[in-house]
Amino acid sequence: MEIAAAILVIAVIFVWLTIKIVPQQHAWVRERLGKYNGTMTPGANFLIPFVDRVAYKHSLKEIPLDVPSQICITRDNTQLQVDGILYFQVTDPMRASYGSSNYIVAVTQLAQTSLRSVIGKLELDKTFEERDIINAQVVAAIDEAALNWGVKVLRYEIKDLTPPKEILQAMQRQITAEREKRALIAASEGRRQEQINIATGEREAFIARSEGEKQAQINNAQGEAAAITAVADATAGAISRVAAAIREPGGEQAVQLKVAERAVDAYGKVAADATTTLIVPSNMTETAALIASAMRMVQAGKTGPAAG
Repeated sequence: MEIAAAILVIAVIFVWLTIKIVPQQHAWVRERLGKYNGTMTPGANFLIPFVDRVAYKHSLKEIPLDVPSQICITRDNTQLQVDGILYFQVTDPMRASYGSSNYIVAVTQLAQTSLRSVIGKLELDKTFEERDIINAQVVAAIDEAALNWGVKVLRYEIKDLTPPKEILQAMQRQITAEREKRALIAASEGRRQEQINIATGEREAFIARSEGEKQAQINNAQGEAAAITAVADATAGAISRVAAAIREPGGEQAVQLKVAERAVDAYGKVAADATTTLIVPSNMTETAALIASAMRMVQAGKTGPAAG
């Protein structure tokens, strides 16, 4: 029984040393007698006991690596405290095993030196505006060297950029001054636009008033012209009717009577005025002569057109 138990234990140890199960998204490097003998992929893999061994185990997943904070000097000699995070992935397990003694430390150090180099080419204001450019340049610098380590750098992100307190205070004052400047400009532009609007409104109102006055004058002139025309037409109509009435039988006698009435009325009005001295003609037949003269003029007007 003891021999069977010993054989069972040896068999279990032999199987344990022979069969290796590699998880998904992992790669194990196998060495045979101290020499690279291949990469074990996910699933069941077999080793020769006491000859083969698993030398390195790598995860093929994307790995986030926190890059320690460091002080960088900008182009205008300003200190910046910068920290970031790097994302990389093992693409060649063999090179990751033998290309560097510690590819994680190598990638971290290279990220820091590359970041200092990129920040040193930019001025302070540009470092805040061009984070995407900084990230891309750092990735390009690291990725070129990391190929020999079997690592692919995917991206780099700056987490924080912290200038000294004095620089922060100066930047705050600058931002405040810029905002005040924009506020003053906006206020002046508002006043300018207000004056323009008022002037434009006054001009349009003046034009409207002048147009109204012009139209009113035109309307008045047209009204006066129409009134004059109407009066002239009425006068002409009245004269025509009077002339027609005179031509009728008894028309001349009616005119004589009307003229005599007007003469008598005129003498009566003059006599009624106490302040007027009335001189009565010595020969009252002159009144009849005046009437006869008026009638001759009326008769001449009648015969004149007929003769023509």
